[in-house]
Amino acid sequence: MKNRLIRAIAGSFVLISLLLAVYMNINFLWFTAFVGANLLQSSLTKWCLMDNILAGLGVKD
Repeated sequence: MKNRLIRAIAGSFVLISLLLAVYMNINFLWFTAFVGANLLQSSLTKWCLMDNILAGLGVKD
């Protein structure tokens, strides 16, 4: 459950930041890059900040 939620949140962040970059300001692409970098870091280190945040909110595995 938590992994699906993390992927849904990351995908939503990417899509929202792309829309913001197109319609508001191109600098929102930095947020897209930040999400991508965090996904890459998570795959390499097996540590994810969103996992800790969701655990703190009481979301079960």
